[in-house]
Amino acid sequence: MAQVQYSGTGRRKNSTARVRLVPGTGKITMNGKDITEYIPFANLREVVLQPFDATETKGNYDVLVNVRGGGFSGQAGATRHGIARALLNVDPDFRGPLKRAGLLTRDARMKERKKPGLKKARKASQFSKR
Repeated sequence: MAQVQYSGTGRRKNSTARVRLVPGTGKITMNGKDITEYIPFANLREVVLQPFDATETKGNYDVLVNVRGGGFSGQAGATRHGIARALLNVDPDFRGPLKRAGLLTRDARMKERKKPGLKKARKASQFSKR
């Protein structure tokens, strides 16, 4: 018999996370590894769990995540966004708490492009009088 799955896609910076929620005990697997060994920072692991705190569903679902691109922060944010979208598929009544917590909005901030004649996006070379 097919097991119930809820999916959602989350994005942040240059990261994209494909998230599947399966009824379970609250185990989070990112790219085949446990979250504690995949994300070394406790504060970023808390970011990933925010949608469950907002909807009071912590420990009800196992989370399977495939995430690509970016660094730890972007991947954690993308995973959070994907979990929030997947929870909407679980129960449409979760929209209110998730929206109030700001978890359904895609964070549009990206790295600014490098400009010609500059070292980085805004950093110019040091001024020299002669």
